Amino acid sequence: MPVTVGLGAASPDARILATARAVGREVDLILFSHPGTACLFPDAVTVVEAEEPEVALIEALYAGRIDAAVRGTLPASSTLKALKQAAGLDRLERIALLETADGHLFLLAPVGVDEGWTVEEKVRFVRVGRDIARSFGLAEGVAVLSGGRLGDLGRHPVVDRTMADAELVARLTGAEHTEILIEEAARRYGMVVAPDGVSGNLIFRTLVLLGAGAGHGAPVVNIDRIFVDTSRASADYTNAIMLAKSLAESKKP
Repeated sequence: MPVTVGLGAASPDARILATARAVGREVDLILFSHPGTACLFPDAVTVVEAEEPEVALIEALYAGRIDAAVRGTLPASSTLKALKQAAGLDRLERIALLETADGHLFLLAPVGVDEGWTVEEKVRFVRVGRDIARSFGLAEGVAVLSGGRLGDLGRHPVVDRTMADAELVARLTGAEHTEILIEEAARRYGMVVAPDGVSGNLIFRTLVLLGAGAGHGAPVVNIDRIFVDTSRASADYTNAIMLAKSLAESKKP
């Protein structure tokens, strides 16, 4: 049975239309948009119109009417708020699937500025990310980044703390503390853990928005449903849809 994926579509812009064409028969695609927009999308695509399409998308996900959801062009704040309310959580945790300019795929977390500030959170990211990396056939191993090289110890207390945290996370999880060497970590490991959410968000933005890399979506990993968050800067949402499909298939009996 094909996977049904809901995609948020604030309007029928080129990114949504390109995604609908690209995924074709790969999934049963349902768009969630505002009233009066259905006639503006291709006839072959199912459109759910709602005054609050972000709420309708999350309700469909939790009612089991769709197997997975992708935020698409819906606003981040209201969509993630609806998701947190449905999940009964104060904070969401996301792991982004990224690709370097020379084609290396790796997972990165934390990517939200309020995520990954404690050792416990980073340990959780390592354990969940390792399973996702394995299911996608990514490189073995997890790299834990810190704010400097071991030779920098003593230069600043914040840098010292990131290195101590990274050493502890690595020891608790069997990961590798790779110091500040993101360039090596992204090429050699399937999962990379940033020192905190701010640095993780900067890594994402530098690679995807300034560099020639690509983002393929960021699944929320602390809920029991499949929701893939996306960036408004994405050229289209095909990769995020395929990521959601892959995660949904991995959960099917």
